[in-house]
Amino acid sequence: MQNSTFPVSKAIQERRTIKQFKTDPIEEELLLELLNTASWAPNHGLREPWRFILFVGEGKQFLINKIAESARKPKDPVKLMQVPAYLAVIIKEDDRQRQLEEDMLAAGTFVQNLQLAAWERGIGVKWLTDPYTFRPEFRTNIGLNPNEKLIGLLQIGYPDNIPEARPRTPIQDKLTVVRTL
Repeated sequence: MQNSTFPVSKAIQERRTIKQFKTDPIEEELLLELLNTASWAPNHGLREPWRFILFVGEGKQFLINKIAESARKPKDPVKLMQVPAYLAVIIKEDDRQRQLEEDMLAAGTFVQNLQLAAWERGIGVKWLTDPYTFRPEFRTNIGLNPNEKLIGLLQIGYPDNIPEARPRTPIQDKLTVVRTL
């Protein structure tokens, strides 16, 4: 099925990771709409393994304080406060390796869906997996339960600067085709 009214391939190719945001807030209703759209990500057994913590307004200061306590390298609190919204993407830990990997992949697909849906609305996202996001005390301090894993911390806002595309390796350089026994 081909439908030129939904140019998904264009959105995939044009989306950029945004590192500089305008300070304009994003309405929570719009964020909820984007999260609901992203929830259509494929996930095994329709487990919907994700949950989220949204940091906006003064809640951002709480998060930034926890980043400052956990980060090994100093972070600029003024710059961090300029980001309109932060979203912690969380899944439950699972002792079963297959289920954990399926849930992590599903959450990654959720994040990609969110990035594309946001980009369509003129909103950029940066997916943070800085070393502090792996520290148990940081995860606990921002509200994760002991049996949960932080997939990433997303910075969300209207782009102040959209970077140029960086080249990709031609896929044929990474493709093996098997045609016969």
